[in-house]
Amino acid sequence: MRTAWDSRRLTRTSATNDPLHAPRGDFFKPAAAAGMTLAGAAAVSPRAAAAHQDHEAEQPAEPSPFRDLRIAFVGVGGMGHAHVTQLADLGVQCPCFADVDTNMFGPAKERFQNAKEYQDYRVMLEKEHANIDGVIIATPDHHHYPATMLAMQRGKHVYTQKPLTHTPWEARQLAEAAQRFKVATQMGNQGHAGEGWRLVYEYYHGGHLGDVREVHTWTDRPIWPQGIPRSVDEDVPPRSLAWDLWLGPAPERPFRREAYHRFNWRGWWDFGAGALGDMACHTMDGLHWVLNPGHPTAIEPIAQGEMNGETFPKASMIRWEYPADGKRPAFVSYWYDGGLRPQVPEVLETGRKLPSTGNLFVGTKATLLVSGDYGESPRIIPESKAQEVGKPARILERSPGHMEEWLLAIKGDQPLDFPKASFAYAGPFSEKILLGNIALRVGRRLAWDGANMKFTNCPEANAFVTKEYRSGWRV
Repeated sequence: MRTAWDSRRLTRTSATNDPLHAPRGDFFKPAAAAGMTLAGAAAVSPRAAAAHQDHEAEQPAEPSPFRDLRIAFVGVGGMGHAHVTQLADLGVQCPCFADVDTNMFGPAKERFQNAKEYQDYRVMLEKEHANIDGVIIATPDHHHYPATMLAMQRGKHVYTQKPLTHTPWEARQLAEAAQRFKVATQMGNQGHAGEGWRLVYEYYHGGHLGDVREVHTWTDRPIWPQGIPRSVDEDVPPRSLAWDLWLGPAPERPFRREAYHRFNWRGWWDFGAGALGDMACHTMDGLHWVLNPGHPTAIEPIAQGEMNGETFPKASMIRWEYPADGKRPAFVSYWYDGGLRPQVPEVLETGRKLPSTGNLFVGTKATLLVSGDYGESPRIIPESKAQEVGKPARILERSPGHMEEWLLAIKGDQPLDFPKASFAYAGPFSEKILLGNIALRVGRRLAWDGANMKFTNCPEANAFVTKEYRSGWRV
């Protein structure tokens, strides 16, 4: 007999692929895949099939429904490059884009040959705002708030990558500003538009899990350096990089090759939000959508690596406590990174393992295992219980696509609140996540007064709810 599941016990494991079941990502394979035939269908000769293909090729392409939208980009490398590719394929116009590193310009210029180039997005928004309908922001985290707020202040619709902001105060400010400026918004947690989190929602709201008392979320991050000190050495920035603009609102420091730009900034307090900020907006998305928890009453670091004031710890485990709200009882949420994992629940069959990243929703009727960062393959465990429950009844509408939600709202084909990860949702969500980083920073349990946005038992922690901005970057 296995002992009862102690949610505070930790085990360290190596990252593994999900061995539990095949991914459920093949729903949209065309019915006419190679080798597939339809019963009763008439046979088609190769010549007739070729003639049909030629006829189809001669038909003019349908005009894009988004062809009149004018979208600017802040950041065109990394995720910004992915956005450029996606929006070009969706047929939008791009009057201009900005990136602090001119080496990133190439692909954007190739897809939007007439777009104007800028290194400073403040200058771009000042000069080009009359030519822009919406702005997509894909920068290091410390630039999310100023770039997003500047765009909204000019009445522009905004799509901002996750985490929405660098601090809890910024998250609340953006959520309030989106309502004030009446613009369409979306955070870049793309899994929110997928099937998986909708199924999780339907398992819970269909009554199959009972009361959820614990949620455990873990990730295989960080995959960048954390728990390291700042180097005393410095390098000359490449000529393509405007280093002072890259620093933006953050305190001034020398450039160091490979330390910050273009990827490893995620592990630094001044620029990123660590493994928690980088991934929880994906992996904890279902928790916040499904349970709608409101403000936590307390946040506590249960375990963490050494802190040095410069970078996030190499590993951490954090707990949030959420009160009852009249519709559901109180529950606790746990986060694990850096190789830490929850204990394998006793309801999981012997020989089965937890995936490298995922969630466990522990209910009074059943436990739901969710594999992956985007809600992939939610499955009640054990398998005998999954077979008994079956697939939940559909409750939620399905999405036309995460980016498409935002574009349809800009066009006016859908209301401004049609994007399901709008700042009304993403602001409070990001705020709760970022409170976990403050608990890591001070290394103790914190009591949170969400309405007044302050910690009531640790005055020094309140300094990290917001931050100081360099001159020229305060919005």
